[in-house]
Amino acid sequence: MKYILVIGDGMADFPVEALGGRTPLEAAQKPTIDGLARRGIVSEVKTVPDGVPAGSDTAILSIFGYDPRKVYTGRSPLEAAGSGVKMQPGNVSFRCNLAAVSEKPGAYEEQDMLSHSGGAIDGQDAMALMRGLLADPSFAALLEKYGMTFTVNPSYRHIAVLRSGSANLSTTPPHDILGRAIREYLPVGEGADMLREIMAASYAVLKAHPINAQRRAEGKLPANSLWFWGQGSAVELSPFAEKYGHTGDVITAVPLVAGIAELAGLRHTPVEGATGEIDTNYAGKVAAALRALETDDFAALHVEAPDECGHAGDAKEKVRAIELLDSEVFVPLCKGLAALGDYRLLFLSDHYTPISTRTHDGTPVPYLLYDSRVDTGNGQPYSEAGAAASGVRMEEGTDLMPLLFAR
Repeated sequence: MKYILVIGDGMADFPVEALGGRTPLEAAQKPTIDGLARRGIVSEVKTVPDGVPAGSDTAILSIFGYDPRKVYTGRSPLEAAGSGVKMQPGNVSFRCNLAAVSEKPGAYEEQDMLSHSGGAIDGQDAMALMRGLLADPSFAALLEKYGMTFTVNPSYRHIAVLRSGSANLSTTPPHDILGRAIREYLPVGEGADMLREIMAASYAVLKAHPINAQRRAEGKLPANSLWFWGQGSAVELSPFAEKYGHTGDVITAVPLVAGIAELAGLRHTPVEGATGEIDTNYAGKVAAALRALETDDFAALHVEAPDECGHAGDAKEKVRAIELLDSEVFVPLCKGLAALGDYRLLFLSDHYTPISTRTHDGTPVPYLLYDSRVDTGNGQPYSEAGAAASGVRMEEGTDLMPLLFAR
């Protein structure tokens, strides 16, 4: 028996007026996913427990069976692990977005948050901007003064680590404040002045970089500011294999998910061309998951694109991202799984990323469980309404893995 988990990040949504009052899942043409749903089980699960922030960090910890109320110290330590950063006692890490803020007259604090992803900057340009910033003498001296180092990733997502400091800060995810003035959302608490100084210094350097000049000329937003958030100290997770008796591989382009895999003792196989955007290498990710299942009995495949479309507030692109999940992931994946024999498949959105708010929401999400040996006669498509029609809600996301493994 093979077991596979597929996460369509941020797919779940509320009805959207531009889609005729349908959700993106309801509007999308997804015949393969809906075919599995009609023969499987569709229901709801609360992946984000009360009292923790809604996000992929807390939700995916729950999905993999780790209660964020017990193990969560912040988002950044998970991403640090996925970026190959070995945190030491006393270290504090931060998620550091390469963001786009306005360039109005006045100080950095007077700007607005325009894009949490630097205008969806691609990996090579993001790395070039970060290399230029870190090589700037005044900026490098500032980092040396405060004992901060950076790990640069081929995307807008980067990791900063302080040799020593406090995680007792209040920071705000940039995707929560799109279109708003940043003044009210800058870091506060222990060490906040240092972070504000570094952020303002990054703005002074990055807005003058030639890549950003070229982006403006092309009508794109400039990736002109660092933004710190998600701070935390080192975290430990119990081995996945000891919890469930299964080993396997996690396929993702996102450091957060790779970090959870690393800390849980699961493999993470990088896939060339996997971007975390709608233009990711779907075929390569499916092939990697199927290769993993040739030797192990568990694989997880994470697709980020629907979440990015939700943050952008783009309903049509979110629908397209879901349709690509069906045609480019589920069609070849189900064919490959059938060739391997019997299998159980769990498919879900980790959290809501509503078009209306462009940020994360902890509303219970729909999940689909399919067993190739069983036709339940469910008849419901995979959607929020289809899940609600079951009348059953799983209250703990940590119960999903035992469900997948038929315990």
